[in-house]
Parts: sequence; C-alpha cells; structure tokens
Amino acid sequence: MWKQPAPANSSFNEYNTFPLPQTQRGGQSSHAHGPIGHTQQPLVTGTSVLGLKFDKGVMIAADNLASYGSLARFRDIQRLHPLGKHTLLGVAGDMSDFQWLKKELDGLLRSEDALALTDSHPSLSPKNIYELLSNLFYARRSKMNPVWNAVLVGGWDKVKEESFLAYVDLLGTTYTAPTLATGFGAHLAQPLLREAYEAKAGIDGEGPLLTQEEAEKVLDDCMKVLFYRDARSINKYQVATITAGGVTISDSRSADTYWKFAEGLRGYGAQTQ
Repeated sequence: MWKQPAPANSSFNEYNTFPLPQTQRGGQSSHAHGPIGHTQQPLVTGTSVLGLKFDKGVMIAADNLASYGSLARFRDIQRLHPLGKHTLLGVAGDMSDFQWLKKELDGLLRSEDALALTDSHPSLSPKNIYELLSNLFYARRSKMNPVWNAVLVGGWDKVKEESFLAYVDLLGTTYTAPTLATGFGAHLAQPLLREAYEAKAGIDGEGPLLTQEEAEKVLDDCMKVLFYRDARSINKYQVATITAGGVTISDSRSADTYWKFAEGLRGYGAQTQ
C-alpha cells in the first residue's frame, strides 16, 4: 500500500524514470538523464594469460572461464582476440571491458583497412597497437576510470621480421619480455616459462629459442599447474600461435590431470578412518 499518493504519470520522463533537477546551461534549462558512472570493481572476470616467444613467432594461452565472483559462471569464453593478420590480444580481467575493447579496436582496424585501399597507408603493427593501448590505459587510469584489464599483445612485425610480445595493465604499466603472464600466472607460471626459455636461449637470451613444439609443451604444463593451484581457472583452454604466416587459435583443449594423491589427505572426500 502507498503511504502517500502514487506519483502522477506526468512525473516521469520519456525514459520512464524520475527526471533529475533542471540545470542552467548557457541560459537554457535541460534535463540530465542520469549521472555518469564509472566501474568501481570488475564483476565477471577472466584469470591468467600466458605468453612465450619461440623461434618462429609467439604463443599466447588463456583458459575459457569467466568467473562471476567465485562462481565459475561462463565456461566457454574465448579470451584470445585476433587483430588483423599478425596481432593478437590475450585479455584478463573484466569481461565487459574486454568486449568494449574489442569493439573499439575492431572499428579502428576497419578504418585503417579503408585508408589502405585509397593510398599506401601501412597496416598497424603489433607495436603500434601496443603503444595505442599503453596511452589508452594510462589516460583512463589518470581520469580515475580505468580499463579493468591486463592485456598481452603478441604478434609478428612484418617490417623487422621478428616476433613481438608486450604487457599492458589497468594502471598503465607497460613492458616487453620474451615470457609474460597476467594474474596468478605471474606467480605460478612465469617461473616455469622463464626456466624453459633460459634453459634453451640462456640467461642473456642470445641462444636459440624454443621450437614451436617445445613452446606448446611448456604452455600446456603451465596451464595444468594453474588449474591445480588457481581457484579461478578451469581445465579448458586455447593456445594461439602468431607467426609470419598469420594467427592461428586452437580449439579448446584440456590437460591430463592426476588427483589420486588427494585421497590420502584428510579433509578430502569421505574419511574411512
């Protein structure tokens, strides 16, 4: 029951909401349709993304889970997004910001492709996209409205004929390295990636790089470790390969796991004694 008379229909605006008080702008009054809101914290999030250079290009791996808090809500999300023929993003963090980022970058690439048809305008290289994201993320952070993502940019530079791998996060932190990881992967998988890379190329990186088969084996092992140890991961992931020939994203796969050791741990399953 209403304690007071229900508001008349004339109290609502065309959006079926109460209008905000009128404000004076340039001597004219106008209605605002609501305050500008900034994301205070991410809701649906993805976890680790791993990146590794090999002798012919770059590999990036990410699982297919998007968690709603601690709930493993969406189990078939692709967090690897190709940009053009020789660049790929691997994205952790807020999935709605990831969707917005994909839309903006895809629109930019369409504009660049249209310019390339009319003149000799060069296509965007992986480094160009990395610098764009660096400026975007830092600008949004400075306005107290960050893009709630951590991104790995991997690709093949056609001009320099070399692979490219870099990191950007919501604070505007940026750097490049032959092995990179986001989220818990930076703590659990990064040591394994560095160990495998340095075992072949040496600490100074002057030796030969891992082959494609060796790099894929290392990433598979790292994704298995993350499934064991990271509560926000899932045993379903994809691996992207970026070479001079283009971008290839694998179908979802699962790592072989072993859990029999847990039967002897107290607190796991039914206790017989």
